[in-house]
Amino acid sequence: MTAQSQMLKGILEGCILSLMEDREIYGYELGTLLEESGLTFVSEGSIYPLLLRMQKEQLIEGTMRPDAGSSGPPRKYYHLTDKGKDALVLFKRHWGTLKQSVDRILTDGGKRHDD
Repeated sequence: MTAQSQMLKGILEGCILSLMEDREIYGYELGTLLEESGLTFVSEGSIYPLLLRMQKEQLIEGTMRPDAGSSGPPRKYYHLTDKGKDALVLFKRHWGTLKQSVDRILTDGGKRHDD
């Protein structure tokens, strides 16, 4: 497992919740959006097990629907549940704090600045 994938493992769920915040999304589309956002090393093989786990934890729900505008097979569209919306709020709060701390360490070695 690469260093990038190890770091990503802990934050991928929050990214997925955020992408579903305002819309329903299906698995392949989710992978495309993650890639377009710069997470090019996220494989489909890691997305679907995560979606299944998130569904078991009742963070998301999935609904099978025909592919709009195509004669392709039905797709499973996912959307946030109320529990998922709450989890996203918590993720954003924790991510903000974590990001600020890590940025401080990476920028100045964590040195304290007296105002």
